[in-house]
Amino acid sequence: MTEIFTGSFTQQEPIPEAGIAAANAVMQSGRLHRYNTSGDEIAEVALLEEEFAETVGSKYCLAVASGGYAMTTALRATGVRHGDKVLTNAFTLAPVPGAIAAVGGVPVFVGVTEDLVIDLDDLSAKLDQSNVLLLSHMRGHICDMDRLMAMCDAAGVTLIEDCAHTMGAAWNGVPSGRWGRFGCYSTQTYKHINSGEGGFLICDDAEDMARAIMLSGSYMLFEKHRAAPPVETFAKIKYETPNISGRMDNLRAAILRPQLRNLAEQAKRWNARYRVLEEGLANTPGLRLIPRPEKEEFVASSFQFLLLDWSPETVQSVLDRCTARGVELKWFGGAEPKGFTSRYDSWQYAPSSRMPASDRVLAGVVDMRLPLTFSLEDCALLARIIRAEVSAVYQGDVAAE
Repeated sequence: MTEIFTGSFTQQEPIPEAGIAAANAVMQSGRLHRYNTSGDEIAEVALLEEEFAETVGSKYCLAVASGGYAMTTALRATGVRHGDKVLTNAFTLAPVPGAIAAVGGVPVFVGVTEDLVIDLDDLSAKLDQSNVLLLSHMRGHICDMDRLMAMCDAAGVTLIEDCAHTMGAAWNGVPSGRWGRFGCYSTQTYKHINSGEGGFLICDDAEDMARAIMLSGSYMLFEKHRAAPPVETFAKIKYETPNISGRMDNLRAAILRPQLRNLAEQAKRWNARYRVLEEGLANTPGLRLIPRPEKEEFVASSFQFLLLDWSPETVQSVLDRCTARGVELKWFGGAEPKGFTSRYDSWQYAPSSRMPASDRVLAGVVDMRLPLTFSLEDCALLARIIRAEVSAVYQGDVAAE
């Protein structure tokens, strides 16, 4: 009997009861705006910022409307201007080059390795093209951050981290987002804590954060921030920084605070599911798993593998066969951007040259969401289905040769 998976790849767990209660309290108060407080009342957003800063070990934190807004604000606060080149990953999602384009910058794409991390050799060859690197820890894969920082420091390149997929993760004991000048996070539904949309920006530099707070639209109410630099830091910055509103509201903050407290436990649950899939797909003919280095502490809310050097027709056959059995896989090698998948040559607003080594990798990247609504048994079933269909197509293709 052919096994069929019936779970939903877009169904997240419910918001914790504590978050629902806190959200109801905010709605009953009517005080959704982060600066709409009475007397000594502390806004939910201000409390969330303090708690997130403490979680990652940052001096300052700003809660914003989205991860994309966090990246755009970090680039503006860093001083990126119209026409400036910004280094970034060829393997990432559209909001990353979109943030660069939003400030008038020009993305310079850096290659991807078979381990799905930025190609540090390619980066070394391109470091002289920009003084800013917007590094995407794409799909939760973290490169050798010690080597990357040594390269950036030697070249005078400022690092901004896109941690949309690495909240709660670390490299060599240092939390993701704490390596660069800014760390940017997302709380969009498919990330590690869920408010529909939302994000964070962290840093340790007082002037950088003061500028970011002003950019977010503080209306000179920066004294109501708590995970923020001293008030005197704003003395000059408040006159020269435009308001580009992108604040988080108290409703989303109320939903997020209980989830943040439970992040470490949720990370363990995600990784347990990842390991079941990894074990079930080990040694599948034609399928390459992505190695996880010992220094990488990851949070696996998605799963990737490579069908390296497969023809587009055979990859599509695997996707179709898995779909027929209820397994939704995304493919970064498709000719057209589809759903959440796109690649550097899809973004025609960002000029690029062909990158043959990266194109080979991207042509084989297969991606799957891993919501916590899946049980360990579900993950074992998913592995069996994928293994069977990859093997069937691979063996048929080999036989045809």
